[in-house]
Amino acid sequence: MSTNILDAVIKLAAIKQLDKDLIQEIILESINSTLSKKLQPENELQVFVDEATGSIKTRFLCKVVEIEENFGEISLTEARSEYDPKAQLNDYIEKVMFLNEFEPKLVKVAQKNIADRIRKLEEEKIQNDFSKQKNTIVTGKVKAIDDNGGYRIDIGFSDALLPVDEQIENEFYKVGDNIKAYAISIRSRETGTIVILSRTNPEFVKKLFEAEIPEIFNGKISILKIVREPGIRTKVELQANDPAVDPVSACIGIKGTRIDSLRKELHGEQIDIVVHSEDQEKMIQHALGVENIRNVIIERNRAASVIVEEADKVTAIGKQGKNVKLAAKLTGMKIDIYTQAEFDEKKAKERRTVSHITELDGVNPKIAEILRHAGYTSVQDIFAASLEELTNLEGIGQKTAEKLKEASRYF
Repeated sequence: MSTNILDAVIKLAAIKQLDKDLIQEIILESINSTLSKKLQPENELQVFVDEATGSIKTRFLCKVVEIEENFGEISLTEARSEYDPKAQLNDYIEKVMFLNEFEPKLVKVAQKNIADRIRKLEEEKIQNDFSKQKNTIVTGKVKAIDDNGGYRIDIGFSDALLPVDEQIENEFYKVGDNIKAYAISIRSRETGTIVILSRTNPEFVKKLFEAEIPEIFNGKISILKIVREPGIRTKVELQANDPAVDPVSACIGIKGTRIDSLRKELHGEQIDIVVHSEDQEKMIQHALGVENIRNVIIERNRAASVIVEEADKVTAIGKQGKNVKLAAKLTGMKIDIYTQAEFDEKKAKERRTVSHITELDGVNPKIAEILRHAGYTSVQDIFAASLEELTNLEGIGQKTAEKLKEASRYF
């Protein structure tokens, strides 16, 4: 360890934004702790900074012995030749030493203690800084891309990591690019403590809205819920706390400037503004964002059937089914999209399924027994069966089979 270790470590502290005086104290304490384990209290160890040179020195008393065997001892010969010609056995001679004068093994132990203490101090600082930044948007510059595809980002008070699973698909950055992300957690690793960021978390969108929309920031509009398919689509449920404020107009802004700014930050992700309604049917309509909804039927077990025009079905479902899936997440309802014809067929199938074959026109007890014996018990069984299957049953002719099929079709 060289005598200029103090300057080197304090420069490092400045880079890592650590307190200079505290760093100096850590260095002196670490060296004192290391040497104290080799000395006795009567050695009266002192570790101090030489103001003239800026170097670290140690001062301690060495016991005069016949032959030096342990640290903290000095031979009678050396004591008389180097320090005091009148020295006697069991006297104490004061020694002043630079760090580099100690044996290498002892120096390495001191170095490790200093490194451990500084690392701990750095982690505590990151923890304290992160507690102020947690659940907020931070801005930084991409420093590197790791082997797993994660972005290492300098966010000022610390290095941060945007892992692959917190990145928006098809977003790419290069070293030197500026990036915004949401601070979600902190992770300790062998190489130190690092802040974990996210661009996929719904709270990231919430914070963007709060920063971009004054009416949300000042509480005139509340964000009730956000559901998201990162990189594809986000639905934001809003409620106006001020009757004079229109949530949709406030979020879109003049000529769409506000919503365009939000979409730009999300690299073109579709953002749907959904106005909250206590009415379930209206809320489902708002969540789907389709104007020409013919009917919303609330079913049991928090399910809903939504009837739309044929031309609007694709829009209601959305690309890869994302629109209806997000609407379902937002409302907490299972939502199925139908045209009127599809819904009528669905209800007819349900009726046929729960209706026994004896309810079908043209089915007398004899025919009912033939069908039941062959495994046909509901009207839906007859509807689903082919003419060939029915006519192959003993006792069921072509005309009877045709009548049964016709009756099931219009049941």
